[in-house]
Amino acid sequence: MTGPAIIDVARDGIFTFLKVGGPLMVLALLVGLVISLLQALTQLQEQTLVFVPKMLILLAALLFMLPFMGDAMAGYMTRIAERIIAGG
Repeated sequence: MTGPAIIDVARDGIFTFLKVGGPLMVLALLVGLVISLLQALTQLQEQTLVFVPKMLILLAALLFMLPFMGDAMAGYMTRIAERIIAGG
């Protein structure tokens, strides 16, 4: 396998990782920001207040996005398998 082919595989893997994990990370960031803003406005400084809503919203988003995430990972595996079959 040549250097540019390795870079293409790595680039494809990074883009797949960002497509799969990026939306959930952005959602977690936004939920945490909203709850932190709410805590700052109400002066309610409970550390566990952030955890439960964030986990529930991320679980719902994960269930909603699971087909998209599976398709993205399956597509990446298909591209890798095609490279293996082609010999590089």
